[in-house]
Amino acid sequence: MDRRARTYRGALALLLAGGILMTGCGGSGTSNDSASAERGVAGNGGPAGGKQPPAAPSAAPGQDEDGASQAEDGAARESVAPDYLSTFALDVDTASYGYARRTLGDGQLPAADTVRPEEFVNSFRQGYERPEGNGFAVSVDGARSDAADWSLVRVGLATKAASDTGERPPAALTFVVDISGSMSEPGRLDLAKTSLGILADELRDDDSVSLVTFSDEAETRLPMTRLQGNRTKVRDAIEEMEPADSTNVAAGVERGYEEAVEGHRKGANNRVVLLSDALANTGETDADAILERIGDARKEYGITLFGVGVGSDYGDELMERLTNKGDGNTTYIADETQARKVFVDQLPAHVELRARDAKAQVAFDRKTVQQFELIGYENRKVADDDFRDDSVDGGEVGPGHTVTALYAVRLRKGASGHVATATVRWLDPKTRKAHEETGSVETGAIGGKLWDGAGARLQVTAVAAYFADTLRGGDLPGTPALGELATRARKLASSTEDSSVEKLATAIEQADRIKNGGGDEPPGDQGEGELG
Repeated sequence: MDRRARTYRGALALLLAGGILMTGCGGSGTSNDSASAERGVAGNGGPAGGKQPPAAPSAAPGQDEDGASQAEDGAARESVAPDYLSTFALDVDTASYGYARRTLGDGQLPAADTVRPEEFVNSFRQGYERPEGNGFAVSVDGARSDAADWSLVRVGLATKAASDTGERPPAALTFVVDISGSMSEPGRLDLAKTSLGILADELRDDDSVSLVTFSDEAETRLPMTRLQGNRTKVRDAIEEMEPADSTNVAAGVERGYEEAVEGHRKGANNRVVLLSDALANTGETDADAILERIGDARKEYGITLFGVGVGSDYGDELMERLTNKGDGNTTYIADETQARKVFVDQLPAHVELRARDAKAQVAFDRKTVQQFELIGYENRKVADDDFRDDSVDGGEVGPGHTVTALYAVRLRKGASGHVATATVRWLDPKTRKAHEETGSVETGAIGGKLWDGAGARLQVTAVAAYFADTLRGGDLPGTPALGELATRARKLASSTEDSSVEKLATAIEQADRIKNGGGDEPPGDQGEGELG
């Protein structure tokens, strides 16, 4: 197998689309774009990051407990520099948050292993500045948490929004729809059909679609067909879908990619769209093995996978791994309102690309930072040495997307100066030329109190991250109790006039009630948050 396959097995899989911004908020924010850069990341290093959910933060590798470096000379320091880096693939997934809201609305807490904090955070608008061109705008800011010596540092990336004129390359979309028996329940196949009907109305005449269904076997219902003059034919194929037997996801995905290759259009956005509850019970059920079968189609033709999850019982792990390793992203829809958000409001972001194989690397400065931990992204990590290896997959990012990486950072007492430098690297979707953009942050930009003076959007980000960490049993420094988080979310919903923040407050209240044994309330709109 090639290096990409080895990387999937050896490191935690990388992922999709997302991003990194950095607004200097009082610090010295810098920006630098370098095509095909070969230099190392700037910065003096810093503590190593990342932790599994239940683990407590620890001193960086190569450091004593107080954070002092064990290296004594320049050469030794050079050898431990990667220990001070945090490297991950960008991710624009939001399914974890959408599914958590659905589960809470049904009166249950989500399983801890389905809670991914980065997907909670990335479900909300961030208000980042966007670039003028097709690259990324990078910004970094932060604030002090309620825990002594600990701050939150927000790193994010934003792409330019889609053109107001609606101009974009044509799309060639292969829909792969689960029609197994489990999809017969309300809110599954019926919602998938509604969603595809909405999408068929939104696509342009020069777009093309094909339709594959699967239960115990896969079947092509419609070969790749231009929309112009064929909308009735497409709608009829959608309406004729009825639930059948078992769930053979592997057969559906494999047939879907065969159709996508057969109908591949040069210069178009070629994508497979999988709509399923992902409860595979027939055939191959392992994501890696499923994608192994269609590896050549992904590599040679650049076909990406967009997963749309449905159902109160939902195979979150399978869908997420499929899309992560299928160069795509995943979302979750619970009703027609959310379907319209995904397939109408967010359509360009789901069918176009601004960047391929996007990765981020954050270098913390050991002179000012004693410890740090990346909140989430456990299965998005990339080996530090692979940051500039463009054969290693990163995330695919569309127009109008933002991705945020939130860090808990413990500063050294009395520290002043540079805190971190963040770099994002991506490939141009057309030319495959590598580009980089950087940003940095100083202690002055993260010195204000989080709940007293920080911007509303940073506070929303913190509430979402703390909420997710609580649901999965984490122990982030400075995490408020659920009741306090709900109160803060309510105030933020009022100040921002953002309905998605209002829904966040409701979800936190539901979790608090369930944890304390309180009664359930009727579920409301369970759709996920907004595109950043």
